[in-house]
Amino acid sequence: MDYGFGNINFKFMEFRHLRYFLALAEELHFGRAAQRLSISQPPLSLNIQQLEASVGAQLFTRNSRGVQLTAAGQAFVPAARALLAQAGAAMREAREVAQGQAGELQIGFAGTLLYCGLPQVLQRFQDSHPRLRLVMRELSSSEQLSELVRDRLDVGFVHTPRVPPGFEQILVASQAMVACLPAGHALTKAPSIGLQALQGQALVVVSRTVSPDYHERILSECELAGWVPPVVHELRHWLSVVALVAQGQGVALVPEALAQSALAGAVFVPLKDSTLRYDTRCLWRSGRDQTALQDFVKSVNADMASGQPTPPELSQKR
Repeated sequence: MDYGFGNINFKFMEFRHLRYFLALAEELHFGRAAQRLSISQPPLSLNIQQLEASVGAQLFTRNSRGVQLTAAGQAFVPAARALLAQAGAAMREAREVAQGQAGELQIGFAGTLLYCGLPQVLQRFQDSHPRLRLVMRELSSSEQLSELVRDRLDVGFVHTPRVPPGFEQILVASQAMVACLPAGHALTKAPSIGLQALQGQALVVVSRTVSPDYHERILSECELAGWVPPVVHELRHWLSVVALVAQGQGVALVPEALAQSALAGAVFVPLKDSTLRYDTRCLWRSGRDQTALQDFVKSVNADMASGQPTPPELSQKR
């Protein structure tokens, strides 16, 4: 006989039925089971009848000698225990998610955040939320905005002032831009340089499609200094920009935190009289009823926005 219980009518089954069934299966006595459950015998009998109707099989035999499990009842015991255990685990998971202690956060970031204190912030937050899964996705600012709008990210760290409607933001970092030069460049020993000193040299920048804001701002800064780069190399990542400069293929203006990248062959020199800044904003959708997200934003605001990490001395790369 098949006791796989594939035809159980779950529509009419309640967890109460399973608890009552297991109590009776263990006590094999209606009086003792009812006492254990703190109910009277008639409601216990009624619930067992309802459960048997839902299962579609008799689970107990009742006679003058007492109560016995049928073969179907014996087979149903482990299934009932498993169902209650699964329900208990689901309820605990739901409570922990509601409390911000479990679940998942999808976090977008650009690569430069690895040098601005983000790994340390994530580690501290993970230590205080060990059951919460933090899923990191390295994306450009444009890609993050697209994913945030589609609710495929919970929070993003973007380098753009273009914030879509319906989103909140906090400024978590604001860095100076510095000149990135190949190690053999004549200006690597200068304490600082003006942009006009780079006139006539090939410029390496992040791609317009990846970071349109900073692409345009860097080229505009050069024009304000009185020159237009003869050659412009466009790359997708800031670290690629630094790597290409290190190979002697041009100069660049990059966020000062990249001085921590430790790429051999690249030297970072402060810019003279430049107001060009590289701002990082933490972005999330307004009105999200998600405790973990709210806790994460508070942590970011406390750890990053209130005390931004100080980059090492630029001279150490010379």
